[in-house]
Amino acid sequence: MSDDLSVQAPFPGVFYRKPDPESPEFVQVGDDVQADTVVGLIEVMKMFQEITAGVAGKIVSFEVENEGAVSAGQVLLVVR
Repeated sequence: MSDDLSVQAPFPGVFYRKPDPESPEFVQVGDDVQADTVVGLIEVMKMFQEITAGVAGKIVSFEVENEGAVSAGQVLLVVR
């Protein structure tokens, strides 16, 4: 759909949907997000970088599983 916007990985690493194993996910499918909403973390060489939605809308899908390896530019999730 043309109304769907993708949130992409800015660099390669491992994508985490939770801040730590015991915590709930930052966001879930169906959640409303703003541009500054943290949607996950990418870890590279033991350094963690917060990933924000970058757009406002509702999360319609995640394209990467928790702890999944990602490449730069890979779609992490879709926002409508």
